[in-house]
Amino acid sequence: MGDESFMKIGYARVSTEDQQLESQIEALTKEGCERIYQEKCSGASRDREELKQALTVLREGDTFVVAKLDRLGRTVKQLVELIYEFQEKGIQFKSIHDTIDTTTANGRFFFHIMSAFSELERELIRERTQIGLSSARSRGRLGGRPETHGEDKKEIAYQMVMENNQTVAEIATALTMSRATIYRYIEKRRGLVLG
Repeated sequence: MGDESFMKIGYARVSTEDQQLESQIEALTKEGCERIYQEKCSGASRDREELKQALTVLREGDTFVVAKLDRLGRTVKQLVELIYEFQEKGIQFKSIHDTIDTTTANGRFFFHIMSAFSELERELIRERTQIGLSSARSRGRLGGRPETHGEDKKEIAYQMVMENNQTVAEIATALTMSRATIYRYIEKRRGLVLG
């Protein structure tokens, strides 16, 4: 393979230790993937080290291949973000079982649809944030304990962090809060969920 050649990079994932990767690896091998990154972890996990490794190897013109879309992410939001990132970097994408291939006209159309959904989601989050901030401000002006207003603001920050479209630093700036306050509230919410 010459240096100017484009690579096919495969990614296989199962969510639990008792699931097997073999069928995905077989499909990716048949597809001609030169490297296959594999891991056992949930799709919701943010620490998918093998996926991160695969993404760092990809170059413009390469193709990233999965057996099925759900191997790449557990939410439509995760998929939209990754596919949008591929488009920005000139990386092709193929999902074997979903017959999505961005080297084809239909596959490129899929990219455009995913990008449109991504933009729509950003607009809806922006709108919800503005409504939430207005509501919190109005409750703050109507009296009541300052902590209520603070909790509203913290909850908005928490929801924005969970949406994962902005960094904690950006959210803190937008809501005029410290990052430490946001992190403390996230820990508090996790404690309530787990407790």
